[in-house]
Parts: sequence; C-alpha cells; structure tokens
Amino acid sequence: MSLRGVERRLEHLVEGTFARVFKSGLRPIEIGRKLMRELDDHRELDVRGRTVVPNAFWVRLAEDDFERFADIDDSLVRELCDAAREHAREERYSFMGPVTVELVPDGKLRTGDFRIDSRLREGPGGVGAGSLLLPNNDRYILGERAVVFGRLPDCDITLTDTNVSRRHAEIRPHGDGFVLVDLGSTNGCRVNGQRVSQRVLNDGDEIAMGNTRMIFQAS
Repeated sequence: MSLRGVERRLEHLVEGTFARVFKSGLRPIEIGRKLMRELDDHRELDVRGRTVVPNAFWVRLAEDDFERFADIDDSLVRELCDAAREHAREERYSFMGPVTVELVPDGKLRTGDFRIDSRLREGPGGVGAGSLLLPNNDRYILGERAVVFGRLPDCDITLTDTNVSRRHAEIRPHGDGFVLVDLGSTNGCRVNGQRVSQRVLNDGDEIAMGNTRMIFQAS
C-alpha cells in the first residue's frame, strides 16, 4: 500500500461520527506526516551498512487534543505504525525492533501543538523487527518467542484449514531476524511458491500453509 493510502486511512479516521470533533484543530494526517519526517531526520548507518531508523515513538499531545483522540486511540496508533512501516519500506530503511507508537498527554503543550520523540530500540532479547500480515489483514507482531501455527486451539495462531496439520510449523527468532520451520506437517510449507523445511524469512516473503497464505514483513 502506498503512503497515499495510509494518509487516506488516517483521514478516514475522523469521518462520520468524529467529523464534528475534528472539524478544526489537530488532525491525524499531520501526526502521520511528522512521523515520516522523524524517520528521515534520524536515519543512520549501522555496522552492516543498513540505513536504520527509529522504531519507538512517543507522540506528545496537548491535554485537550489527547482527550479528543481518546475514542480513536487504538485505530490511530495502528495506522501510525503502518505509516512508519510503509515509509521505511519505500525508502529501504531498516528497524532494529518492532514499531511502537504511544500517545502521551503533555500539559506544557498548547492545543493544536504536538511533538514526537523517537529512539532506536531493539526487540526483547535482541530480536529484530518482524510481523505477519494474516489472511484477515490483521497484523501479528513477532518477538523473542517461537510462534506455532496449526489447527489445534492451543497453537499461537490457529488456522481453520483442513489442509493444515494440527501442529504445522513455527516461526522462530534467528539472529536479528526470523526463520520458518516445518514441524513435520503432512502438506508442508511453501515460501514464495517453493516447498521448504526451513527458511530464513526476508521482507515480503509469502508463506503458504495448506490453502492459507500470509506475508512476512521485516517491520
């Protein structure tokens, strides 16, 4: 999805029920654009030659604006995280850990004013950034613990697909990335159409288990 698409989603957050509240004053799109500039302004090269950018953000809002955003807090944070991921992908930036955004009230700011603080932050246990876009478009953030996929209800991600085994596969942290490991499933796993028993995942890889497909993103 292009950044224009992310901007449109940020604008849609204030339509309908919230149109009256956001008729004037600070709008989500302003925060989104500032967030993207924050990545550009704080990029640096790591020892491997990658351009790394902040992945942890604190959006400091005037108390009145913080209250106005309360009803769309979860959606706004989700869209701002996606905006950071999309901008990083287009600019070929890398993250050191999962992208997080937190809205924070600041009594020193006037209504309409805001600022963004950011930092580079590794994931727990030194794990890098990684997430899965699931078939229902939900995003599952990967971390320091292996994630098990299968039909059993006690799997981390339960797949209601008869072509998926009870415990089909797992994704484990691997260095500063992640690796897909087949757990002896009947129908196997495929990455970008190729059957694999184990595979280090790269940004944009399509993972198939049975008839279920998901996308790995290094963000």
